[in-house]
Amino acid sequence: MPAVQENVTKEIVIERLKTVNGPDFTGNIVDLGMVSEIFIADAKVFFSITVPAARAQEMEPLRAAAERVVKAIPGVAGAVVALTAEKKGGGMEAPVPQRPAPRPVPPAAPAAAPRPAPHAPASHAPTSHSQGKRGVPGIEAIIAVASGKGGVGKSTTAVNIALGLAANGLRVGVLDADIYGPSMPRLLNIHGRPQTVDGKVLKPMENYGLKVMSMGFLVDEETPMIWRGPMVMSALTQMLREVEWGPLDVLVVDMPPGTGDAQLTMAQQVPLAGAVIVSTPQDLALIDARKGLNMFRKVDVPVLGIVENMSYFLAPDTGKRYDIFGHGGARREAKRLEVSFLGEVPLEMGIRESSDAGTPVVVSKPDSAEAKIYRDIAANVWGRVNEERGAAEAAVPNIVFE
Repeated sequence: MPAVQENVTKEIVIERLKTVNGPDFTGNIVDLGMVSEIFIADAKVFFSITVPAARAQEMEPLRAAAERVVKAIPGVAGAVVALTAEKKGGGMEAPVPQRPAPRPVPPAAPAAAPRPAPHAPASHAPTSHSQGKRGVPGIEAIIAVASGKGGVGKSTTAVNIALGLAANGLRVGVLDADIYGPSMPRLLNIHGRPQTVDGKVLKPMENYGLKVMSMGFLVDEETPMIWRGPMVMSALTQMLREVEWGPLDVLVVDMPPGTGDAQLTMAQQVPLAGAVIVSTPQDLALIDARKGLNMFRKVDVPVLGIVENMSYFLAPDTGKRYDIFGHGGARREAKRLEVSFLGEVPLEMGIRESSDAGTPVVVSKPDSAEAKIYRDIAANVWGRVNEERGAAEAAVPNIVFE
């Protein structure tokens, strides 16, 4: 085993990257100005490589070579290397010389189509919304909790739904996919850095019976994440696929707010069992919730339903109810869009206080009315997941070979 180097510096990383040839062997990627600012956290190295947009797809070997040389540095626990394709006017105006096009090779004669296996189980056929998406070993189902905008209590809802699923007897994990504003370390009162398995795969952090991974475990809470989209995608992929999650019945993904690259990539590349949309009752929030819902529909991800958060307020002294943000808007919207209404959560001081303290209401006050609401919502979510599974299995044709 090589000696472990205490401090991995940017200078060491840059020197190693100078050994990686640029496109068409035109120098090295550092001197060509292709390497972004290098960020190092907990012995993991993050950076991107800027390449011409027209040749982005063929640059994967270059990215892999850069990742390989960085991972080989003693003391480096891992590397996140992404390709960034710059269009003209974005700093890559000078075209990289193209290699001569290879001679066309005559197509080979088509091979005979293989006969289908007579005993292939139909239940393992991919469903329509999972085709082309690689699953995560050890995880039975992945659920996204999303919102069209920030400030609607999505993360608090996600963590209490996850705890509700666990309270209902399931093995549950949580992936905090909000790279720029991770909240799970605070919501679940988890501190420290994750350990690795054989120096390659991260062990998830744990509390309240949940397995958890978040960028907040890898960088300090006050460190700003000034990353381009491709670096965010690479970080998400590693936190999903290079973590020892299993065995889990369900992984709850707390999505970033909005409908940007992170949401779209997660929806397109991960076999999501479905998405839960969180909204508040007022019309402005519902407009944004509609956008999130339509995004999942366009990429063929089932929408499990809508949760109305901050649905109403009960005065603690009189018990009088106040509809501060209106009431029932999400229920009406769910009916109009023909999706399930999963439940309504009141605007309750205890929910906010317990979340800030890192003791979510489902575990800190399990007998409270609010905890029961979240457990019921979790049961509704899991019921919808099983409905979607049943519908997908029913859609697979049963082929009988005589």
